Amino acid sequence: MSHYPFKALAAGKPPLIPVIHVENADHAEPVLEALVAAGIGLVEVTLRTTAAIEVIRRMVKLGSPAIIGAGTITRPEQFDAAVDAGAKFGVGPAFSPSLFEASRKTGLPFIPGIGTASEALWAREAGFYELKLFPAEFVGGIGWFKHIEPIYPDLIFCPTAGINAANAKDFLGCPNVFAVGGGFLAPRDRIEAEDWAAVESLSRQALAAIKD
Repeated sequence: MSHYPFKALAAGKPPLIPVIHVENADHAEPVLEALVAAGIGLVEVTLRTTAAIEVIRRMVKLGSPAIIGAGTITRPEQFDAAVDAGAKFGVGPAFSPSLFEASRKTGLPFIPGIGTASEALWAREAGFYELKLFPAEFVGGIGWFKHIEPIYPDLIFCPTAGINAANAKDFLGCPNVFAVGGGFLAPRDRIEAEDWAAVESLSRQALAAIKD
């Protein structure tokens, strides 16, 4: 079995993952349509709202080319709920043995969060080679990746927190960074204002910035 199930799943998709916070399930379809129109192919719906599972379900039901995942997974039972809703991957801000077990039980590709070199080692020993550095900008940023790469050359990362359109390209320039995520692509205030044109524009700008 590949060490990098998410990387295989996301092959061909731009390496920008909007982490979206949606309070109203009726916003599921229009925000996804705006993101897809901009060229986004991966979407992480954070489970920090009561509407999140229904949002995932409604996004998946649209049948768009985007791959929908569940973020902020912190409890084992959230894996079953995410899979039932149709999520294709899961992301956590941290990890625990029970989360690892739930990931394996459901078969959902899981990107656990880490914040230190020790945590990266523990996750690798548990069989996880795709990790989320969180909160990335506040635990070392780009310098962290440069120092960790020769120690763990088989680990790859998706940093979040502190990532924006201005620095995403720099993070993606690190050989051990396979994607970046954040709320900057579809800000919560723009979603709540139902400003789908702004969501599409911000995402287009961010995608253009990593290509320049």
